[in-house]
Amino acid sequence: MHTSGLFLNLFAALAVAFVGAVAAIWLRQSLLLGYIVAGIVIGPHTPGFVADQTAVSELAEIGIVFLLFAVGLDLSLRDLLRVGVVAVVGALVQIAAVMGLAYVVGRAIGWQPIESLFFGAVVAISSSTVMSKILSERGQTDAEHGRIAFAWSTVQDLATIALVVVLSTLAEGGDSLTTDLAWALGQSAVFLALLIPVGLYVLPRLFERVAAFRNREVFVLAVATVALGAAYTSSLFGVSVALGAFVAGIVVGESDLSHQILGEIQPLRDILAGLFFVSIGMLVDPAFVLDHALLVAMVVLLIVPVKGLLSAGLIRLFGVSASTAVLAGATVAQSAEFSFLLATVGASVGAIGPTAFNAMLAGAVISTILAPWLLSGVAPLAGRLDRPSRLDLEPELPVERPQRRRHAIICGYGRVGRVIAEALDRRGLSYVVIEQDPRVVRRLREGGVTALLGNAENPILLEHAHLDLARIVVVAIPDAIAARRIVEQARQARPQLAVVVRTHSLAELTVLRQRGADEAVLGELELALEMTRHTLHRFGVSALETVATVNGLRTRIAQESRRDDPFAL
Repeated sequence: MHTSGLFLNLFAALAVAFVGAVAAIWLRQSLLLGYIVAGIVIGPHTPGFVADQTAVSELAEIGIVFLLFAVGLDLSLRDLLRVGVVAVVGALVQIAAVMGLAYVVGRAIGWQPIESLFFGAVVAISSSTVMSKILSERGQTDAEHGRIAFAWSTVQDLATIALVVVLSTLAEGGDSLTTDLAWALGQSAVFLALLIPVGLYVLPRLFERVAAFRNREVFVLAVATVALGAAYTSSLFGVSVALGAFVAGIVVGESDLSHQILGEIQPLRDILAGLFFVSIGMLVDPAFVLDHALLVAMVVLLIVPVKGLLSAGLIRLFGVSASTAVLAGATVAQSAEFSFLLATVGASVGAIGPTAFNAMLAGAVISTILAPWLLSGVAPLAGRLDRPSRLDLEPELPVERPQRRRHAIICGYGRVGRVIAEALDRRGLSYVVIEQDPRVVRRLREGGVTALLGNAENPILLEHAHLDLARIVVVAIPDAIAARRIVEQARQARPQLAVVVRTHSLAELTVLRQRGADEAVLGELELALEMTRHTLHRFGVSALETVATVNGLRTRIAQESRRDDPFAL
């Protein structure tokens, strides 16, 4: 039986991707890094088996289509509008500033103008994939700096569409550059003019009809057809297939079925996206990194500290707290999928030479390696930045000292904190809210609620909330690291004070209890237990027996938390 070369290369790419992913998990690194290293192993620049780069790249092109379609689905234009001017204006200014600086650097080291422009675009764009990974691992997806970073990245992703069109046209040159650029932008505009109404009105109805069949296979086929069809159609209008799929994902993502579509396509996306990052790894030459260490270090310098500090400074200018600005800046201080795409586009049109391409690629890869460590490293610094003096705090904290211990301190007024506050209001019980969002604090104060502006990690804020007279501290923020510090500070100030905290994993639940939390509530576990209670009730199990069963499950799972974490996000 004859085995085709395509089959062999697909097997090799998936096999090394699996090994790389396992190694990345074991080393507590991003899966993306494991895929890239796997690509280096089977690439032409390392000894041993060498996969067919053309075959893997063709498979990877399908992978990037599904990856960016899923990225577009997961983007929330509503969240972007909620963050508003901070993300839109700030991200655009950051892109322009970083591109300008990188252009100057590129010209100074002898690169061509168009090469320097591509270089600027590569280092200016951050990765929403890497961002999502490190924030979810730290339980900070819903934190203020996480929301700002995601919105910031959304603007960068949208800007990539224009950058690819403009830079590709500039690279192709021609006698009538202005006409060519206008023609390219016009084609893109026509593509968007066709796709947006189809995506908003036709595709949702199509998916609803398909979903009515209640057949998962048919639904997955419909999603895959739409993703690939949008990508192919975009190529007819001179737009990259990857960007066409990305735009299609954004448009379809506004429909009610977006979460179902994302859930169904996710396994296929994960497999094929792994191939894309393996193909990127095959392009990396380890010997080049060693021979051009200074050049690669310069690229990393622009991506990580320069872009990170510039982003943090811009966010701070919009009145965001210093700690949030620093954390958001550290979150966006990396580059990955769209930077790889821009570099690949530049190389394909002959705008980027081998030296520049390898330097950009290596710098972006190193930035993904540094991303988790960078965010962990700046967290202690960020916590100290929002520690104002007592003199600075007094005018902002109109908290009357209670005569006896009867109030709660609610740290964070998001979805969880708001429900707790409403329950206390209904019982006429007093509480103090500590919240980082100035708009939320303003609304609470206008409604007669005692609210303090700042990070609840700040011991001075806890003191001004009269921690010494509080009955309980409720830690309702999604930031796992900050929650640990609040628990520690509350315990240090009042060893007997009741502390309840939310968490996202059993491992973190155990850590919080060790730090002194009286109760650590795991959302996924409580959801499962409540569904268990309802299920047993439907089978006629008595209320007392149901309560005993649920409590037994809760105890057993808590005891097993050190060995397993089935509810981890």
